[in-house]
Amino acid sequence: MGDTADRRSPLAHAADRFAAATRASGGALRLAELPFLAQVSVRLDPKGPAADAVGLALGVTLPLEPNTVVHGGGLTAVWLGPDEWLVVGPPGSQEGLQEKMRTAIGSEHASVVDVSAQRTTLLVAGRHARDLLAHGCSLDLHPRSLGAGRCAQTTLARAQVVLVPRDAYKPGFWVLVRSSFASYLADWLLDAAAEYTAPEATASAHARSEFAMPEFAETSS
Repeated sequence: MGDTADRRSPLAHAADRFAAATRASGGALRLAELPFLAQVSVRLDPKGPAADAVGLALGVTLPLEPNTVVHGGGLTAVWLGPDEWLVVGPPGSQEGLQEKMRTAIGSEHASVVDVSAQRTTLLVAGRHARDLLAHGCSLDLHPRSLGAGRCAQTTLARAQVVLVPRDAYKPGFWVLVRSSFASYLADWLLDAAAEYTAPEATASAHARSEFAMPEFAETSS
């Protein structure tokens, strides 16, 4: 799983369209896929010794407050539930992350699973990032409600996603979406971005967008 040389990301086919929309926005938006990020699910007792041990091993504390994220050691720990987190790291790092966590957990009851292939990550950045996402998300996306250090499990254009705001100096979001819904969401984003881009740059996005929700959903690992 660590070698990405022969792999094709779920949105590799959309890279040129993302780049065109980004250029046409004149800096108002940046759309891109962040392919092959390592994503490891960990479930354990947040009050047990394993939680602290995993934090020390990774260099990033598992957040205990609902809907928060913690960054550290080049990693991001995303709160998904009272006893569940998603640890996101650089491409190819999933095996090392699993080994570190399992060693730290020892004999404690816990689950560590590589779910990197389950989702891909979209970057929606720029000064109009919140405006764009607001077209398809009912949450209050203002920084006072969903700013740096927060996260949200929600729907965007009816697709289930995890939104992770970037830090205060980099306006925008990570949008973690199931691989099976990635193409649909990319088409939706490109169409919604037309409001902020030159018409000629997004004409192909309109023409190629089918806006059909996938008729299946992957099951969680």
